[in-house]
Amino acid sequence: MKKLIFKVGGLAIVMVALMPAVYVAGQRRRVLVRRPVVVHHPVVRTTLVVHPGYPIHRALPETVVVRPAHKVVTIEAPLLFLPAVTWTAITISLPSRDRLVWQDSEEINRDEGWVDTNFGIDSSGNALFLDINGKARLNFAEVTFSNGNVQVVDFKERTHGSGVYQLLDFADGRRVSTVRILAKSESGDTKLTVYLSK
Repeated sequence: MKKLIFKVGGLAIVMVALMPAVYVAGQRRRVLVRRPVVVHHPVVRTTLVVHPGYPIHRALPETVVVRPAHKVVTIEAPLLFLPAVTWTAITISLPSRDRLVWQDSEEINRDEGWVDTNFGIDSSGNALFLDINGKARLNFAEVTFSNGNVQVVDFKERTHGSGVYQLLDFADGRRVSTVRILAKSESGDTKLTVYLSK
């Protein structure tokens, strides 16, 4: 009788020990899929501001959504607009990482319409690149140098798809203060990344 009690007791202990493993194995595993959170900026439209002497004379959008620069750069010299440069959209390869001295990006949404983006750079280099991830209609870019010269790049309101494009080449090397781009997303969300290379 004692042997039977020990056997039954031992069997009960083994079953209790194995129960959690059997129970867990029989349960369905719940997998949580976390989707990236897309933060859309509030859409507040304001009048587009261009300064006297602006070299583009076609009708520009009256209202835009203005995105403040992530880094504010003060330009001490008076602004002098150079003749506009017409942009040629040719996709290229981005220079090697060791040649890139600065980068920043901004996401724009189709519902926002024209978005006035501003990038505070305050760094020296010899070329600017624009990486479009999505589809964007581009109006113009303003590259402001530390001496106050402003080079306007006219995109002629054309639509461009994903790719890396050379925005402006200044092989002599210049100190770039800011870059301003007026663009409209023609896909759900479009990411614009600006690079400065040396």
